[in-house]
Amino acid sequence: MASSSDSSTPRGESWVWFTGLGLIIGLGMVIGLLSLVIFNGVTVFWAPQVPVAQVDDGRTIIGQLAQRRIRAGSPADHPRYELQYQVGLRELNGNSYLWVDEAKIKSETFPADVLGLERVENGPAFVRPLSLRKTDGKLIAATDAAFETAFQAEVAAASAVREKLVEITRHRIGDVNEEMDKARVALRRAEDLKLADEVADRRRQIAGLEERFAGLQAEAKKVVDGGAVASLVSKDAAGREVVVPLTQVIRAWFPNRLDTWGRVQLFFSRLGEFIFDEPREANTEGGLMPAIFGTLVMTVFMSLMVTPFGVITAIYLREYAQNGPVLRIVRISVNNLAGVPSIVFGVFGLGFFVYVLGGSIDQLFFSDQLKYNNNTPVFGTGGLLWCSLTLALMTLPVVIVATEEALAAVPRGMREASLATGASKWQTIRDILLPASAPGILTGVILAMARGAGEVAPLMLVGVVKLAPTLPFDGSAPFLHMDRKFMHLGFHVYDLGFQSPDSDAARPMVFATTLLLIFLVVCLNIGAITIRNRLRARFKGASF
Repeated sequence: MASSSDSSTPRGESWVWFTGLGLIIGLGMVIGLLSLVIFNGVTVFWAPQVPVAQVDDGRTIIGQLAQRRIRAGSPADHPRYELQYQVGLRELNGNSYLWVDEAKIKSETFPADVLGLERVENGPAFVRPLSLRKTDGKLIAATDAAFETAFQAEVAAASAVREKLVEITRHRIGDVNEEMDKARVALRRAEDLKLADEVADRRRQIAGLEERFAGLQAEAKKVVDGGAVASLVSKDAAGREVVVPLTQVIRAWFPNRLDTWGRVQLFFSRLGEFIFDEPREANTEGGLMPAIFGTLVMTVFMSLMVTPFGVITAIYLREYAQNGPVLRIVRISVNNLAGVPSIVFGVFGLGFFVYVLGGSIDQLFFSDQLKYNNNTPVFGTGGLLWCSLTLALMTLPVVIVATEEALAAVPRGMREASLATGASKWQTIRDILLPASAPGILTGVILAMARGAGEVAPLMLVGVVKLAPTLPFDGSAPFLHMDRKFMHLGFHVYDLGFQSPDSDAARPMVFATTLLLIFLVVCLNIGAITIRNRLRARFKGASF
């Protein structure tokens, strides 16, 4: 009888296949998740054809098909489906989306005159145009050959008026309001200290700012009154007349006339708006520039803060600290710190960084702001600085452990050779160990960036907001405002998915924002990996 040792299958080979199966399953899950996010995120910007559907109850629907699903309660062997249309015109329909039983749809057609509108308020609209009233009062019928050209020209003119109005009201008037707030604080301080000359100067300054404010308001009114006043007269699916001022139109297209190149152009137009514009309609439409900028700036500052502290701590633990129970306790504590829930770091950041450290900074350097501006804090509230510090503290164990391992991987002969030539221990660390372990250190920084960029829970407590009126970086001194609250892509996904008043309208933006967040993290990691690989090639044979 042959023994088990004579078997043609080596012992343990079945476990090798089992681990390989686990790897395949894991990769399949990752690929499936990424495919789902990419497909749903990219199709947000694509413009399909828009049908006009006739329902057997006599209704007519004009809308873009959003999704198709099995109707609840239908039998498994003969499932019934229902379709969701994005019909728009929320101010008339009460909702932008409508569910219809697929079996009740008698017919679908794709008329060439269906017009899609993306608007500043009340979401999109799908209508059938009747006429265009131009700025000069001339009326052009939708059947006129010059209608589409004139319509797009009026939309562009209205967009220019809207942008000019935003530049006046949000930027120039905003700057005046900021200066006026500072002048009023200075006036209250001067009145409190009984500084008569300064009181007079501040009052003159405020009077001048009020004059500028009135002038800008008059300029904004002049833009509104003398700008584009064109409007589109159209009808909806129910035959109701819909008059749309073109100052409310962001973009217009005829979805059933577009060829492939036209759809590609519209795709990139929407993508550009998504990346470079500001959000609107409770963040369910528009762009994500403030959130992209906030996420990028916070991640960079977090990396700049965590790297030196993590490297210094690892150098001390590896090169200077004596082995013993205290060092073992410190290492255990560092490792356990990596498993603490992120919301706990958020609570610590709120209690220590915001209230204690920020409050102390306000008392020392911004006492006038507290005393003369209704006790309004500057650093004693959430902001970019405290978010960066909180995430730096949260990712600190990752950098410490990676740096320690990288230092331990440097060959002992390199240390001894450096010391034998007369170099001090610090010179050896600075000139030999750190350059050789730089790739391993950057590995820890990459892991810290990947974790920090996607965190949401701690940021909700220490500075992130749903909508930030200003960016942390602008043209006003000191240009970088670390005390300001900011928007974040991860929080934006949470807000859209769980806090949006219109979940159907928010669903496409959830996938698009998730895809953008993944892309941003990948770009940051690629940059760090490129630097690491160059260092690894430079110190080949001594790198971790």
